[in-house]
Amino acid sequence: MIFLEIQNISTEALIKGYEMKQESYQCLFCKQSYHLDEVFSYDNRFLTAKGIIKKHIELEHISPFHALLALDKKVSGLSEVQIEMMRHFFEGKTDQEIVNDSNLSSVSTVRQHRFKLREKEKQAKIFVALMQLMKNPEHYQIHKGARQVDERYSIEEKEREKVLTTYFKNGLDAGIETIPSKEKKKLIILQHVLKRFEAEKHYHEKEVNEILKTVHIDFVSLRRHLIEYGFMERSDDGSEYWVK
Repeated sequence: MIFLEIQNISTEALIKGYEMKQESYQCLFCKQSYHLDEVFSYDNRFLTAKGIIKKHIELEHISPFHALLALDKKVSGLSEVQIEMMRHFFEGKTDQEIVNDSNLSSVSTVRQHRFKLREKEKQAKIFVALMQLMKNPEHYQIHKGARQVDERYSIEEKEREKVLTTYFKNGLDAGIETIPSKEKKKLIILQHVLKRFEAEKHYHEKEVNEILKTVHIDFVSLRRHLIEYGFMERSDDGSEYWVK
């Protein structure tokens, strides 16, 4: 049985069966990896890292489809019957051939399974979109102008201190090396950065940029985040900024 941590793996990578990690192509199903700077001998030929990872998946896992289908049911969410049907469908069997090769009693039952799988695909697309919107508050129109994005982003003081200490390695008045991608950490950073601005003062864009440059070289992204998350507002022509 294959166990796979899929939380941070893209759909594209799952379909291919491998992903790039530290200049190597790594198999998702057994962690075998091949470095980009090497060439690999196979069957009297030389293959690139991408070529050999594809060959590895074929030899060890048959295909990404078969490897994914072998995942624990708790991970895939598929029933035994659905797994069996998907395997038959993947092999291109006709409905009658599936009846002959399975415990199903009629062609109409096979067609019903096809329909249910198509419906499951549609529902999965909606579910994935909803989850992405939940994880990325920048997409929430309702959150624009909100000082605290929502209750799911409530932050305890210990957590805030830990994040600030981690990112502001040279002191809270210094800069950071990277802007966090996770929303909660980003909010903590932005809330702290806001302290470098006076509450009732209006700033020209150049002044905002100079202040944000002391935080990170990508001051444009910081400025955009401060607006998007509702920490600052700007005039219609973008010439003036102020703390909200």
